[in-house]
Order: sequence, then C-alpha cells, then structure tokens
Amino acid sequence: MLTRRLFVAAGAAASLSACSRSAAPVTAIPEPAKPIPQLPPFYGAVTDEPYLVPAVPEGVVPPHLWRQEVENPFPDEAKGTIIVDPETGFLHLVQSRVTAMRYGAGTGAAAYAWSGVARLQFGREWPRWKVPDEMIARRPELAPFSVAHGGMNPGPGNPLGARALYLFQNGQDTLYRIHGACEPEYLGKPVSSGCIRLLDQDAIDLHRRASHGAIVRVLPSSQPKGLTGLY
Repeated sequence: MLTRRLFVAAGAAASLSACSRSAAPVTAIPEPAKPIPQLPPFYGAVTDEPYLVPAVPEGVVPPHLWRQEVENPFPDEAKGTIIVDPETGFLHLVQSRVTAMRYGAGTGAAAYAWSGVARLQFGREWPRWKVPDEMIARRPELAPFSVAHGGMNPGPGNPLGARALYLFQNGQDTLYRIHGACEPEYLGKPVSSGCIRLLDQDAIDLHRRASHGAIVRVLPSSQPKGLTGLY
C-alpha cells in the first residue's frame, strides 16, 4: 500500500531527476568574426607606372596607419615640413597650421641611429639602389650593387621601391632615405633594416606632394639602437 511518506519521497526524486536533466551543459555559440575594414581604393594595384605596384593585401595594415588627412600635431612647423616619429610609426607632411597628411612608416636602423634636421635635396622615381661602402663591409654579398658598380636596377625587388627622397645636411648626403617598398606587415613597426619606409602607394603620393628643399625632422626615439643596416 502506497503511504503518504513514500508518495512524497517519490515526488522529490522525480523533481531532482528533472533538475538534473535541465542542468546539462550548453554549448556556447562563438561570436561572429569582426569584419575586416576595407582598404581605401588608393591602396589598390598601381598599373600606370613603369613597373607594377601590387595592391596592399586586405586585413594587414590597421586603419590608423592608412594615409589620411589629420589635425596637424605640429602647428608651429612651416608648410611642407616633414616630421618622422619612429616612436609612433608616423610620418606627417604639414599642409597648414590646421591639417597634415599622415602616413604609416616602417622605421629601421637608420631612423633609430640618427635624429635631427635634414633637407629634402631631391627625389627619384624608381631609383637605383647604390649600396654604401660601409654597408658592403658588413654584407659583402651586396658588392655587385655598390656605387662603383652602378647600383641595383630599379623595379621589383629593389629595396628603395617606387620612390625615394634623399636627405642632406650641410650639402652632404646623410645616406638616409624616405622610400617605398615597405612590406605591409612591417608598417608602423621598428624593423631590422630600412631607413624610413612607406608603402609604395604612399611613397608615390608623398613624392608628388613634397617640396624640393623642404625641412625634414626625424624625432629622437627611445627604441634600442642595436638594429643593423641602412636600407
């Protein structure tokens, strides 16, 4: 005979069983991947140059390093002045007291070994790379591209890329350059080689905007100076 005590016990057991079934682990639904910001059209392939400039790959260069007009952080500098900040990975071209064009820049050994004021002596489209003797002393395999041998032909594979701006002090070549051929994954970062490197699309743009004789300021950096190489 089913007593009241047994009936209550059976009901409690059924309730516990129901709770156990409802407490089964639930598989978490993963969050959808964030969309990759689409690059501006000016980072597409450049096909009207003597050599093809490939498009910048999507999803590699963060938006803050894209070429863009910004509020001028150097309002006391003259129009046309170029300021390179290795610490932030930015190059600014002053347009007015209010605005500047900002570029992402890869800054290597040259930018960390030297800071100061230079003059933009001249620029070159698809320049030859003439390796300085001091660099050949460290890397003898570059001897075929020395000044005496006429340097490396322009085009794909040339470390200076599509454009180069040559920096002088007191009429003397500093051997430091602002140039193209920055690999997108290294933009805005301190790299083991390179002077001041831009994406080729940005180097072409800066070459078009920059003025002969412009002041170029390379700000000091706290980064280690153990990097090697000039290009």
